[in-house]
Amino acid sequence: MKDEQCMHLALSLARKGMGMTSPNPMVGALLVRGNRIVGKGYHRKAGTPHAEIVALNEAKEEAKGATLYVNLEPCAHAGRTPPCVNSIIAAGVRRVVVAMLDPNPLVNGEGVNELKKAGIEVKVGLLEEEAKRLNEAFAVYMEKKRPFFTMKGAVSLDGKIATKTCDSKWISNEESRRFVNKVRATVDGIMVGINTVILDNPLLVPKIARPRKYPVRIVLDSKLRIPLSCDLVKTSEKYKTWIFTSEDSRPDKEVKLRAMGLDVVRVSKDESGRVSPKHVCEVLYQREIMHVLVEGGGEINSCLLKEGFLDKIMLFYAPILIGGKGAYNLIGGKGIDFLKDAYKINIAAVKRFKEDIYVEGYVHRNY
Repeated sequence: MKDEQCMHLALSLARKGMGMTSPNPMVGALLVRGNRIVGKGYHRKAGTPHAEIVALNEAKEEAKGATLYVNLEPCAHAGRTPPCVNSIIAAGVRRVVVAMLDPNPLVNGEGVNELKKAGIEVKVGLLEEEAKRLNEAFAVYMEKKRPFFTMKGAVSLDGKIATKTCDSKWISNEESRRFVNKVRATVDGIMVGINTVILDNPLLVPKIARPRKYPVRIVLDSKLRIPLSCDLVKTSEKYKTWIFTSEDSRPDKEVKLRAMGLDVVRVSKDESGRVSPKHVCEVLYQREIMHVLVEGGGEINSCLLKEGFLDKIMLFYAPILIGGKGAYNLIGGKGIDFLKDAYKINIAAVKRFKEDIYVEGYVHRNY
């Protein structure tokens, strides 16, 4: 079996853990001896055995002299589980092929160094871009100490997300919405601002049969204006919900919300008097929220973009024009004065969902 073919298989194994491994990365491992796969595995969730250990346990004695293919550098430090490199060395693996180095400062290069010291042949960089894309959220979480933010939007061709009367259901078609619901089941949190809650009364859960998990629902609400009768509040005992508010918002409302099952988190305010996005990021990082899907309106999108926190965009363009000064834009705020200051997007994918056009891209490269 060729190296590239084996690494593709390792990446496929890693994807099986999508949405379940946070704050750990998705990792798949394949042990090959000759033209035969003798062991394989993937990391299921934090605290469970790493992919390499699962593969070694399956291979047993046949791991000796085999080649290990893994999409992320094996760890050389003890965390929730022991270091993987020790087990790889002890098993007598002859060669290790790694797609990318681990962005975790505790690992970065150390795993490879330990393997080389033990006399194991190591190859790094095979299908590296594919591997980096798979664990893009983990890389930002490790390197920038904050969650990875993906902005999702259903947009008219003239950049509107709702009419002047706040009508937005539905701009995108059913096929696009099905795709979004699958994405929802892979992230750690879904974030909106309070205006979206008041205007749209969203539920913010994956609307698919038996989702792998329900992400935390995150609301930025500086004055605790959230209605006690909204769907987010009424379902808070079933779905974890966090409300970020300012330090001086209503304590009586907080008591009521907590009694209904919501977690109210008080943070500092920014210059505009809204909850500080920096402080919110710090709390989310501490709570091991690695990937956040932003489904709010123009103001929250503008805020994250301005702060440099917005990493990825997922836009669904419907073949309609809305028009009007009072209609709602995808990006709010004051905007820019000169084109040279426009935010550049690296387009990663363009596809069709029936008549909708889907555009995926990155505000800037995080790796």
